[in-house]
Amino acid sequence: MPVTTLDPRTALVLIDLQKGIVALPTVHPADGIVARGARLAAAFRERGLPVVLVNVTGGAPGRTESPAGGHTLPADWAELVDEVDRQPGDITVTKQQWGAFHGTALDLELRRRGVTQIVFAGVATSIGVESSARAAHEHGYHVTVATDAVTDLDEAAHRNSLEKIFPRLGETGTTDAILTLLG
Repeated sequence: MPVTTLDPRTALVLIDLQKGIVALPTVHPADGIVARGARLAAAFRERGLPVVLVNVTGGAPGRTESPAGGHTLPADWAELVDEVDRQPGDITVTKQQWGAFHGTALDLELRRRGVTQIVFAGVATSIGVESSARAAHEHGYHVTVATDAVTDLDEAAHRNSLEKIFPRLGETGTTDAILTLLG
């Protein structure tokens, strides 16, 4: 369903916009994804709405596969990219698994702020973004995905999330459409 509205207490959650993840080969150039995520973050901050910056620092305990899918990651791979312009009022969540809710304080931080809707952006569409969006839906949040502010390592997986999964979880729209609704 196309994005039609934003709740008065909507938060932005940027998934894995960190040096090591955006350095991976993605379907859409990561610099554009980062730029659109940064635009959203600036707009949310201007309106006093919560911005959540999520990074991943490893795999879930007990997992044996490579967290980078066989890709070589730089030493500073878990650091957020400078372009997101981390601010003191931002919420930072470090996760050990695909989704941003399990094993973190994300739900508690959002509920303390009265958040009822979440706009998602980041990398990877079918992994971190989809897992977090599914969990948000299960937690009762209204879900919106910025369709031009997400990308993936796999084109078919990216398309599946955008075309099949996200419309079932909530609304989808471009960065510009979301910014228009923010006013």
